[in-house]
Parts: sequence; C-alpha cells; structure tokens
Amino acid sequence: MFKGAYYMRIAFFPGCMVDMMYPEVGIAAVEVLERLGCEVELPKDQICCGQMFLNSGYEKETIPMMKQVIDAYSGYETIVSLSGSCLHAIVNEYPEYLDDDPDYGPRLARMRKNCWEFTDFIVNKLGVTDVGAHLNAKVTYHKSCHLTRLLGVKEPPLQLLQAVDGLEYVVMEQADRCCGFGGTFSLKEPEISTEIVREKVRTIDASGADVVCGADIACLMNIKGALTRMRREGKVSRDIRVMHIAEILNS
Repeated sequence: MFKGAYYMRIAFFPGCMVDMMYPEVGIAAVEVLERLGCEVELPKDQICCGQMFLNSGYEKETIPMMKQVIDAYSGYETIVSLSGSCLHAIVNEYPEYLDDDPDYGPRLARMRKNCWEFTDFIVNKLGVTDVGAHLNAKVTYHKSCHLTRLLGVKEPPLQLLQAVDGLEYVVMEQADRCCGFGGTFSLKEPEISTEIVREKVRTIDASGADVVCGADIACLMNIKGALTRMRREGKVSRDIRVMHIAEILNS
C-alpha cells in the first residue's frame, strides 16, 4: 500500500488530448491523486498551452494563449500536468516570449517553480512510489521524448510501475526512441512518421509485453493506431494493450 501521502490542494493540467479525446485517462489520474490525499481542481479558464502553434511558427498568435494559461494557473501553489509536452512548453518555452513582460514575466517565473509532471509529482513531491495498484500483466514502457529528454523525468514512471502488485516490468529495446508523432511532425512528414512508429511497434512486440504504457497520451494514440494496423497486416502476432500510466496506477 502507498506510504507518505498527505493533503495538498493542486491545480490539474490534463492537456487537450486528454481533455477532449481520452477523458478516462484524466479521470484515472485524478482518482489516483485524490487517493493520495490531494484536492484536485481544474481552473475554469484553462485552455490549450499553445505548443502546437508555437511549433508551427505562430509565436505572436500564441502569446494570448500563454497569458490565459498563466491567468488560470498562477494563483496555485502546485500545478500537476498530465502531459510532458505541454509542461515543457510552459516551463521551457514560455519564458522566451514572456520573460520581459513586466506583468506576466514575474508571474510566469513563480508559476514555473510550482509545476510538476504527474509521475514526478507523486514520487518526488509526495514521496510515494507504491500507490496500491494491482495489475496482472507483463508491461513495457515507452519513454516519450519531451518527458524524458527535455524535462528529465526518467526514473519516477519506472519506480511507480515496478511497485504495482502483480505487474512484471520488461525492458523495451530503444525505449527512448521517438514514436514518430512529434505533434505536427506526423502531419507534415507522414511517411517518415509512419516508419518511425512501425519501428516502435516492432520493439514493443519483441519485448514480449502484454501491455505497453507511457505517460504522454499523444504517443500512446500514435502507437495504438500503428499496433492496430500492423496486427491487421499480420505483422504483429498478438493483441497488445495500450494504457496510460495513470490507468495502470488506478487499477
């Protein structure tokens, strides 16, 4: 059973894809956080972080979105993001455009210190590695690019998975290789993106896992689509379930 939980009021940043397409993942994350003693709030004025617009070159058009995110979240002492890519945009990309703003610059600086990624928050803020979950499955983990490389969150997801009762963790070869989604990259370079995700699926299949999980829903959506197509083509010999780590921790 989990140890070290205590009461804390937090603001939740689910990310657009969870909010609009995978609400069950957001629900699972909130239930885990509440079980650990957190009071979870979703600010009414929260919107998209604007990352995909920044990546597409619309910097000036994105600034009002950045400011609204700051308006919605800067009053909280703790902010927990379910998306590594969104969190990277807020803590590492926003300063480039707002540091010199006399109002939003200081508010962003304070807000950035209060931001946590979901698994990092549980392990390194709450001090919990065992959340009391149970799953009888052989599980491998995809190390998403933004979370692993740009935010440096490497060990917390693995610590949480390895503490799940009944779960057998298996290492995927080249687990930190990109899945090919890359936000707008998959739209701009679909042929390259397809080959990258097919390589990812082959490494998942080779791991022998029953379940592939990750901490970024965009990666998992891309992987699940490729798994389905390759299974239909006969290039994956078995059904492999795709789960967000929040769903595993809520099992």
